[in-house]
Amino acid sequence: MKQIRLGSSFGTDNLEVHTCDIPAPGHGEVLIRIRAASLNYRDWEVINGQYHTVYGPGLVPLSDGAGEVVDTGPGVSALRAGDPVIASFWQGWHSGPLADSLHAETLGGPLDGMLSEYRVLPQQGLVKAPSHLDFAQAATLPCAGVTAWQALVTEGGIQAGDRVLVQGTGGVSMFALQIARMHGAQVIVLSSSDAKLALARHHGATATINYHSTPDWADAVTAATNGHGVDHILEVGGPGTFAQSLSALAVGGQINVIGYLGGKQGQINPLQILQAHARVRGIAAGPTSTLEHLCIAIEHNGITPIIDREFDGMAYAQALNHLTSAQHVGKIVLNL
Repeated sequence: MKQIRLGSSFGTDNLEVHTCDIPAPGHGEVLIRIRAASLNYRDWEVINGQYHTVYGPGLVPLSDGAGEVVDTGPGVSALRAGDPVIASFWQGWHSGPLADSLHAETLGGPLDGMLSEYRVLPQQGLVKAPSHLDFAQAATLPCAGVTAWQALVTEGGIQAGDRVLVQGTGGVSMFALQIARMHGAQVIVLSSSDAKLALARHHGATATINYHSTPDWADAVTAATNGHGVDHILEVGGPGTFAQSLSALAVGGQINVIGYLGGKQGQINPLQILQAHARVRGIAAGPTSTLEHLCIAIEHNGITPIIDREFDGMAYAQALNHLTSAQHVGKIVLNL
């Protein structure tokens, strides 16, 4: 089989193609043929040595993937050959708080990821894919979809009528739009692109704001909610947007920190958090149980993940460049 690994130097151009034997599943393990893998900004950071943990040569990158079961080891009862499955981003975090899963590790670093033709994983780290999704669509769920669900549903307890603000139109943001609408919530989307905002409205956004033409967008958010502010925010900008997020928040609202596209250094005024009675939490995707709940909801509601573009598996460099161009709406997928 073929798999892509980090080379002796960082960078997309230094990824190496390796040929190795197809592994055999052990007790409680499943061999899957990976059919699709989706990209996250985390993957680009890992490949370029800019993630908060630096991984060495030989790591197989990419955290998200879906495929079909080829073989099962002894003790596997829930899956059989031919089943379409999705790999949970967190292996070893099955449910409950992350702090209770002392041996949990993530795919795409430190565990080998999904840019490989085959992969052996524990049965407990796999979830059956929704029956109406193809492999490319299923591969988008483990990080972006789970992060949005964990923020809004598992941790956020979203209710019909709530107001949600999402920043940008990347994978997590578009999943948050779909999940919020699924729960009867109103959604405001921020972007610097009018074309992207038009797509967000097409997918159900209640209101949209161009933050280039409206730099003081917190005031526009407040106006769009008749002075109420928003109940949930998916914060992806980091220090460049956090102060305005607090200003746009309803009293007692929630800010879910999921990214730092605006940088990793900045200042936070704790008085703003106190005045807003804000709840601020970090969201690092979620456990396998969250992926299971997400899949059930997606199948029940007939939701289709939003994919911007699909690439051939060996065009991974082109796909990663498309990711960093920030021109996409939704997810980017490699078909293996």
